[in-house]
Amino acid sequence: MMAELLCDSAALTADGSLPARHVAGFRAHGTPALIANAACEVMLMRHGDIRLPITIDDGARGRSYVSSPHSTYVLYPRDEIALLGLGGVRHAAEGVLGVIAGLMRVSRLNRAVHLDNWMLSTNLHGTWDGTGLATMRELLAARFPDHATIIRSVDPWTCPALFDAVRADGWTLLPARQVWVTDDLARDWLPRSHTKADARALRRSGLTLERPERIAPPDAARIAALYHQLYVARYSAINPRFTPEYIMLSAASGLLEYSLLRSTAGEVMAFAALRCAGGVGTVPLMGYDTARPQEEALYRIASYAAADLARERGLRFHGSAGASQFKRNRGARGLIEYMAVDARHLLPARRAGLAVLAAGLRRFMVPMLESRGW
Repeated sequence: MMAELLCDSAALTADGSLPARHVAGFRAHGTPALIANAACEVMLMRHGDIRLPITIDDGARGRSYVSSPHSTYVLYPRDEIALLGLGGVRHAAEGVLGVIAGLMRVSRLNRAVHLDNWMLSTNLHGTWDGTGLATMRELLAARFPDHATIIRSVDPWTCPALFDAVRADGWTLLPARQVWVTDDLARDWLPRSHTKADARALRRSGLTLERPERIAPPDAARIAALYHQLYVARYSAINPRFTPEYIMLSAASGLLEYSLLRSTAGEVMAFAALRCAGGVGTVPLMGYDTARPQEEALYRIASYAAADLARERGLRFHGSAGASQFKRNRGARGLIEYMAVDARHLLPARRAGLAVLAAGLRRFMVPMLESRGW
């Protein structure tokens, strides 16, 4: 069975699938109009019944980690070190990042094609079990011979069959981050005292919970601003900078389902966006008015609204990375997520840099993540 790449608007419209609609939106608007700090080209991979978005990057640095490995392994951790402090180990951590940055330059890993990349903090691969993987890999290597091929967010919990498939097909697995997952929300999350406190906070807040199918322009602007306040201004400029146009497009296409917490005056005070695929739910976008007093518990309320929607749908829950104690208190457990990389078509020096990077990350990064709970 042949694989093919689609970028023509008529072909994407005729296809009509969610991945095709998603790609068509990016091609119509241009990536920076939807994610301000990304500039990749977006296309659709089609192989039989399989539809996967792909992104192509030219190797520039400083863009969001959703399409930039350099940002994933160097720039974002650098921001995390600054936030965490780390005391006496800070200089050692910065030294390790310097080594990683050097290996990234040698391997030129930023010049990459990402397969099944939805450009969210967590890529849920849904029901794709790796069928057609070798055929797709060969097509991308032939079409983009100077680019590494990458699949983000690979782990044995959300996508066990794909995880096994990339290993069997000879891809290199780079540890990327520790994520927090909940196997059964009704069993592991709902009975928790912290969860019950979050539910009480919502009931007492006076906020109205809405789940609209479409987002109006004023609400989209507010949602984008709330997300920016929390994830870009407070944490890292490497987080994707979603625009109001993206908010409206992601709701209209059905990619994300938004829970809005609205005040009696009609203003959105907090929100969470749920992505569902393959029986798993995750929240790649969330935000709240950070100027409001902490006692209003807006972050807790938004988190609760999203997880409760996933529970209603009978989904397992992927809590992404960060806020580890918050998530453990609500029944989550940690596991290591990987970035799968194929570089067999690249020059030997680039392959060697990748091999050293993979060995170093496995040796030093994984134990540090697991021991510190990051």
